[in-house]
Amino acid sequence: MSIHVIGVVALVLVFVIGTVRPVNIGALALIVTFFIGTLVANESVDELLAGFPPDLFVLLVGVTYLFGLAAVNGTLEWLVDRAIGLLGDRPALVPWLIFGFSAVPTLAGALGPAGVAMLAPLCLRLGERYGVDRRMAALMVMHGSCLGNFSPLNGLAIIVRQVADANGLQVSAAELFFGNAAYNIGLAVVIYLLFGGRTLLRQRRDHVVSAGDLQARTEPGLEDPVVSGVGGDQTAAGLAAGGGTRTATRAPHVAPARTALRLDQVITLVVILGVAVGALVFDLEIGFLALIAAALLHLLFPHRFEQADRRIVWSVVLLICGVVTFVGALQRYGTIDVVGNGIAGLGNPLLTAFLLCLVGAITSAFASSAGLLGVLIPLAVPFLVQGEVGVTAMVIALAVSATVVDSTPFSSVGALTLANAPEADRRPLFRTMLAWGMAMVVTAPVITWLVFILPTH
Repeated sequence: MSIHVIGVVALVLVFVIGTVRPVNIGALALIVTFFIGTLVANESVDELLAGFPPDLFVLLVGVTYLFGLAAVNGTLEWLVDRAIGLLGDRPALVPWLIFGFSAVPTLAGALGPAGVAMLAPLCLRLGERYGVDRRMAALMVMHGSCLGNFSPLNGLAIIVRQVADANGLQVSAAELFFGNAAYNIGLAVVIYLLFGGRTLLRQRRDHVVSAGDLQARTEPGLEDPVVSGVGGDQTAAGLAAGGGTRTATRAPHVAPARTALRLDQVITLVVILGVAVGALVFDLEIGFLALIAAALLHLLFPHRFEQADRRIVWSVVLLICGVVTFVGALQRYGTIDVVGNGIAGLGNPLLTAFLLCLVGAITSAFASSAGLLGVLIPLAVPFLVQGEVGVTAMVIALAVSATVVDSTPFSSVGALTLANAPEADRRPLFRTMLAWGMAMVVTAPVITWLVFILPTH
C-alpha cells in the first residue's frame, strides 16, 4: 500500500478516535508519526520529528504563561472592568466589537497569530462578562483576525503578490483585500445569528457577570452556577446535551468600582504593552517575548503568582504540536504534492480551480497558510495562463479557502483561542471549532468557486 494512502487513512483515524474518545489527538498523531516513520518510511527518530513546530511550541507556552500570570493577579479582570465601564448596556454590540478589535492588528500588518495572542484573552473574558456565548466570542476573534489577512500591509498579501509576480501573474491588491474582507464579514453575520446574536438583540437591558461571580465560577472546588444558553436560559445539562459551551450566570449590570492598581498589576500592564509593541510594531518573535516577560514577572512577584505556571495549557500544546508534526511528515513524504500535481494536470480549468481550492482548504487546516499559498499559486499557473479563469478571482478563491480554515483548533490562531478558554469549556469548544473549521473546509471552496471563479470563466 502507498505511503500516501497509509498517511491519509491514519490522519482520518486519529481524528475519529480522538473525537469520540477522551484521548489527546496530539498524542495519537505523534504515535502514528512514529509508526509510519519507522515502519514505512524507514526514518530515524530525529528525521520523523523534523516536522515538530518549535515556533508554535514557544508561542503557545509563552503566551498562555504570560496571560495566566495576568489572570492570577487580577490584571485581566481590571482591563475587562474598564471595558465594561465604556460599553455599558450594549450586549448586542459586544460580539461586533470583538470582531472589529481582532481585525486591527492584521489590518495594520501583523500576522494573525501575533494579534490573536494579545487579544484573545481579553476578548474571551469580555464576552464572558457580558454573557456572550463562548463559541461566538471565539469565532469572532478568529474571523476578525482573518478579515485583515490580505491588507496591503499584511505579510500574507505580500507573499501572494511576490509569488504571483514571480510567475508572471497580475493580481489586484484591492480586489484581494476586499474580497477576503467581505467573505469574513459574511461569516461573522452567520456566526452572530447562529450563536445567540438574536437573543442579545432582544434583550432590553444589559446583564453582565460580576467579577465575583466569574472568580467563583473559575475557582476549583466551587460549583458552577446555572448557565445561560444561545436561545434562552438553559441548565448546564441542557447545554451539554446540545453540544454547546457554557456561559456564566448573568447578573444586573453594575458599573465596576474604580479600584487602584497595585504595583504588580501596573508592571504587568506595562510588560503586556511592551510585548504587544515588540511583536506588532517591531515584528519580534512574540513567543519568546511573552516567555521572557512572564519569567521576569514571576521572578519579581513570586507571591502574587503562586502556581501561575500551571496556567500553561499543556493539553493544547500537545494537541497542536502532535498534529503539526504528523502533517509535516505527510508533506515530507510528498503526499500533498502528489495530490496537488494530480489535480493541476486534469485539463478542465473550472474543475481544476475548484479542486485546488479544496486541497488548499484541507491542507491549510493543519498547516501554514502562508507556506501553502506559496505552493498553490504556482500549481495554478499552467491553466491560468490559458486565460479561461480570471487570475485575481482564482487567487482570491485560493486565499480565502486557505485562510478561513484558520478557525480550526489546529492552526496557530485557533490554538491560541482555544488555549485561553477555561479548562471546563475547552473540550466542548474544541469540538465546536473542529466542526466549524470542517464546515469552512467544505463550504469555502464551493462558495468562492461560485462567487469569484465561475463568473470569470
